[in-house]
Amino acid sequence: MDETTITGGAGMPDGWQRLWAPHRMEYLSGENRPLPGNDVPCPFCRIPTLADGPGLIVHRGTSAYVVMNLYPYNAGHLLICSYRHVADLTELEEIERNEIFALTSHAMKVIRKVTGAAGFNLGMNQGDVSGAGVAAHIHQHVVPRWAGDANFMPIIGKTRVLPQLLQQTRDDLAGAWDSI
Repeated sequence: MDETTITGGAGMPDGWQRLWAPHRMEYLSGENRPLPGNDVPCPFCRIPTLADGPGLIVHRGTSAYVVMNLYPYNAGHLLICSYRHVADLTELEEIERNEIFALTSHAMKVIRKVTGAAGFNLGMNQGDVSGAGVAAHIHQHVVPRWAGDANFMPIIGKTRVLPQLLQQTRDDLAGAWDSI
């Protein structure tokens, strides 16, 4: 029996190697995301109620905090979140906006020191249509970049290779936070 008989032609081998990341499907299906039809609370409101290590919190500020992205684009991908549950940059108080950007700047310095990152992508997706995974709670992405980090794996293999577990990256960044 050949592949065509089993699959009816669909899913034929095409020479591509695939690394499976089944944990992503859970996220895409709504894990840890408040979506219509599920009872998931806002993760960015819940995270500050956890201890720093288990919550992957790197630093707590006065009106915002720094946390590892549970579904990172690159190693060291952080989120800077307001404590207050607001969706849009225009809804933040000036003190909240200032702290989010101060924490973003400090996070860049810490990541550079700990990982040697050569650059960063920073961004806020405002609203569902902009691609925000949790649109109801504002958060700034801090994504470290290195020369060659967009090698063949994400471009051809559609796969990201993260060299370190989130907890270890969190421990390294949190340990260096106050030394910068």
